[in-house]
Amino acid sequence: MGVLSALPIIAAGNICCCLWVICGGVAAAYALQQGQAQPITPADGAFVGFLSGILGAFVYIVIYVPTEVVIGPVEREMMQRVIDNMGGAEGFRSYFERSQVVGGPIRYAISFLTMLFVGAIFSTIGGLLGALMFRKREVPRAPGTPGTFDAPGI
Repeated sequence: MGVLSALPIIAAGNICCCLWVICGGVAAAYALQQGQAQPITPADGAFVGFLSGILGAFVYIVIYVPTEVVIGPVEREMMQRVIDNMGGAEGFRSYFERSQVVGGPIRYAISFLTMLFVGAIFSTIGGLLGALMFRKREVPRAPGTPGTFDAPGI
């Protein structure tokens, strides 16, 4: 979740209903179910999804900051050229110029807090979905084993 959300072009997948964030929660629930013999509950999936969202935000910021430092100026220059070549896009030009005012640590803090908030919510949903999708079926117990109920006379 954190890696895919931090990469420049691949991060666009989050535009589609927070795709990478939800997939991170689903993957966490899948990993939890594979590590247990008993079926996990939806609450287990939601909790592990929540934890993956929190951890994913930290992974995101660790990868996002160096990537932004290296690739950010190139992206801004390309965007400036696109805007310069567009005719009659003054509204977009002013929006782009205003967005360049917030920079450096403030932009990184806003990005981290946004990913933390969004990750906590949507990866929890992903964990819940993953628990429902990958839940193992319960194996019926043989009659007479401890923990089963044998009706007399049946």
